[in-house]
Amino acid sequence: MQGLNPKRVYMAVRDPKSGTGGGFQSSRGLQGITTTNSNTRISATRLPRLQDRPSLVPVSENLGLNSERLRLAMVQRLHDQGISDQRILAAMQAVPRHTFVDEALASRAYDDAALPIGHGQTISQPWVVARMIAAVCENAMPNRVLEVGTGCGYQAAVMAQVFNQVYSIERIRALYDIAREHLRALHLTKVRLTFGDGMAGFPTAAPYDAIIVAAAGIRIPQALLDQLSIGGILIAPEGTSAQRLVKVHRTGQSSWERFELEAVRFVPLKSGLQT
Repeated sequence: MQGLNPKRVYMAVRDPKSGTGGGFQSSRGLQGITTTNSNTRISATRLPRLQDRPSLVPVSENLGLNSERLRLAMVQRLHDQGISDQRILAAMQAVPRHTFVDEALASRAYDDAALPIGHGQTISQPWVVARMIAAVCENAMPNRVLEVGTGCGYQAAVMAQVFNQVYSIERIRALYDIAREHLRALHLTKVRLTFGDGMAGFPTAAPYDAIIVAAAGIRIPQALLDQLSIGGILIAPEGTSAQRLVKVHRTGQSSWERFELEAVRFVPLKSGLQT
């Protein structure tokens, strides 16, 4: 990665197919990346989703009545999957995920899965949201945080429960508008939402103690690395058809350390605006 310290530190991860550790593998193209299988961890283990059942009232009303119980079950599952930070678990419990998806998908809102939100994008799997936020909190609690790729606004809403200052940038105008309405409905004025090119970051409010990127590029843009404060943490998926979460720690004015984490699958990081 341009601008990174040549020294790279790799964390061992388990390959879900072979059961052995493995490093990052390069590949070409984005074959197999769709809105039904992206923004999720690659794992052989999948918990069963809530079974569809007959209902005499609308799905949204059912979930409105039962979302507290469903969120508690989701949080317990996250804890069982290794998310132990109580601040993050409390944030995941506080945000009603079903209000961020289309009503036709509301019955699946608390499944361990990413869901399509239109425009070729997804709301990330709950584990991915919790894991990425946890990764930037491991050493210290960030104050000012940038999210690249607002999508429907769900991850920004969770971040607003954890961090004091949240900036989020979205390149697709329709999603920006949707996210703005979702965040307003929850009175989350702490999130400062911007319509812009996420690959360029948001230099107006830089530097950031942490940056969370919700789409995968071939490499992490240098503009984002430059907007990290010294000591700050960036986490992002990286790669094409073979992707991993990458954690980057800025150690000096022109030095960064890189750590590779779990294998994941995300939608591609793109430049420019879509109006």
